Amino acid sequence: MKRRPFPMIHEKVFRNLSERNMTLDEVFGRIQSFMKSDPRVPYRLIIGTDAQVHVGHTKFITSIVIHRPGRGAWFCYRQVIVPREIGSIREKLGLETTFSQEIATYFNPARRAVLEDIVMPHVYHGAELQLFIDIDAGTDAKRNQTSAFVADLVGRIEAMGMSARVKPEAIVASSISNRYTKTPYRGPKAEKFFVEAHGSHFA
Repeated sequence: MKRRPFPMIHEKVFRNLSERNMTLDEVFGRIQSFMKSDPRVPYRLIIGTDAQVHVGHTKFITSIVIHRPGRGAWFCYRQVIVPREIGSIREKLGLETTFSQEIATYFNPARRAVLEDIVMPHVYHGAELQLFIDIDAGTDAKRNQTSAFVADLVGRIEAMGMSARVKPEAIVASSISNRYTKTPYRGPKAEKFFVEAHGSHFA
């Protein structure tokens, strides 16, 4: 049986349970609105990527989450499809980190300042904004095959002037993004059918 060929897909738009095809500028606007709705509390802006190998392709999901600890969150995600089965843990982790960095560069100092200005008047009430990139790797060598690569990956993030988190703190890469990698890429026709049948919540 001939293996089905898959295209290389590198999405630039984001989606979530209720919206599709959001540009990064639109995502930024949603984050601002979410923070403005309750500016007196701490926020964490988190970016993380996870991947799953399927037959004939590897599916990467990068999530952006604005988290209000104990008081909800808003999130969105995009996908990248690599048309081969990536067997190397090192390569997979490297690409996950690269795709997270790609999105993180959008949140440059000017844009971060815009978000910080939302909470700045309320810092004495505990309001703050922290930005993290989650890495889907752990430091415990006995439990994680990925531990050998952690130092290099964290160094890449810190070289950007950002903070990195690894397992178990890296909840975005290990849970939210992971959730959407489970279903294999279906292709444009199958995706269209799935959306018509089930709405915008699809892998």
